[in-house]
Amino acid sequence: MAGPTTAERGERQQESSGPPPARRPRRPRLRTIVILAVAAVLLASGSVWLLYGSPWLRVERVSVTGTRVLTLQQVRSTAAVPLGAPLVSIDADAIEARLRRKLPRIDSVDVVRSWPHGIGVKVTERTPVLVLRKGGEFVEVDDDGVRFATVPQAPKGVPVLELAISRPGTAAAGLRRFGTDGLVREAVRIAADIPPAVAHTTRTLKVRSYDNISLELSGGRTVSWGSAENGPAKARTLTALMKAAPDARHFDVTVPTAPASSGS
Repeated sequence: MAGPTTAERGERQQESSGPPPARRPRRPRLRTIVILAVAAVLLASGSVWLLYGSPWLRVERVSVTGTRVLTLQQVRSTAAVPLGAPLVSIDADAIEARLRRKLPRIDSVDVVRSWPHGIGVKVTERTPVLVLRKGGEFVEVDDDGVRFATVPQAPKGVPVLELAISRPGTAAAGLRRFGTDGLVREAVRIAADIPPAVAHTTRTLKVRSYDNISLELSGGRTVSWGSAENGPAKARTLTALMKAAPDARHFDVTVPTAPASSGS
């Protein structure tokens, strides 16, 4: 019997020896590693120097927007942004907190970096919906019931809030239960619900107790509103009642389903 041919012997040897070994990846040379490490250090150092040490990215101006009563100088001086400081080092949160703390008229504020040289301060001021008399001055109250500023004159079109809580009994009990701040918030809720046409002529909101709040309008007209509950319904009823009895002097919407008017 003939033995294996030369070709067959070669195939058997290849099978027994297995596939040729894969080439191992060449390790990066030490020189390459050193160069990359130095480049990374230089890049990081350059970035730090650019942000903190260079003269190019520093605060040169502070812009203020959104003010109505506050002056630009008031906001800038209170913000106390250090001119010439690296822009990246400015603590926007701290500036915002300082502005809200020292200028209570500010409702919200947003401080942003305006690269490469500016800081932007966007202010939203509180809007008074009522004022409280304080001696010869007036304390402004916003729609959250926050007393935020004292001014020498009441802003035009803003009603005066009169706390007339002097009687014992129910009024005193309401004062103990809700406190002055609570009653002020009730008056603020009512101010928000007064129909626009009526709000334009409202001069005073008088609070005698939690559920005994009235409006004094121009021309000597009055409105018994009651509490702040069912405000939208009372507003609709008052509008209809005034149309139905335009010459009336007093309107009662304490129970909006059973309104009344009187006087002429």
